[in-house]
Amino acid sequence: METIIEMGKISSRGQISIPADIRERLGLEEGTKVLFFAEEDTLLMKKVTEQSFAEITKPLKLAAKQAGMKEKDVPAMIQRFRNKRR
Repeated sequence: METIIEMGKISSRGQISIPADIRERLGLEEGTKVLFFAEEDTLLMKKVTEQSFAEITKPLKLAAKQAGMKEKDVPAMIQRFRNKRR
């Protein structure tokens, strides 16, 4: 697939217009879900499909299983994390 590089702008409301060429190539339509990854000064956006969501969460589910995490443990873990950040 050919690489497309386009420049965009952020509006005063924090909205970004995705260039038409990119929307068409990726089949991005109103209501399409996207996932944002941010690290330092880099932002990546990925179209989310049911398959890609499963691919994204698979390593997380595996790590949780290997760590012996149970769903009932999650609220307490979140609270401990929040308390640490304060």
